[in-house]
Amino acid sequence: MSSASTPRLRAIQRHLGSREGRGMEPVRSPLTTHVLDTASGLPAQGLCLCLSRLEDHGQQWTELRRSYTDPDGRCPGLLLPGQMKAGTYKLTFDTESYWKKRGQDSFYPYVEVVFTITNETHKFHVPLLLSPWSYTTYRGS
Repeated sequence: MSSASTPRLRAIQRHLGSREGRGMEPVRSPLTTHVLDTASGLPAQGLCLCLSRLEDHGQQWTELRRSYTDPDGRCPGLLLPGQMKAGTYKLTFDTESYWKKRGQDSFYPYVEVVFTITNETHKFHVPLLLSPWSYTTYRGS
């Protein structure tokens, strides 16, 4: 392999979640998200998000994880295998801070995506397409 192709190979491995050279297999989370900044056409790197689950018969949200999107706009390990159970979940994206870091005003200070998981053996992917004035989400694959 030429030294010129090495940085590209590393970028591709990072994008695909490769653990080559680390002596371990990647742990596949049953719940993932990916945020794309549609205003720039790039992944939304460094966006803070919080995963919560509705508890106490629909009365209280419990924070399960707080994290940031990686250079590819992904937050792959929201839950470890075995942590997911049937119920109502919420992903809260701190869009105001994300846009402020970029010197951009925005309309939505945060985005909350609430969804229900009925089968904890399935995998769930929640993409977010984001601009300062709009957002779109869907159940991905």
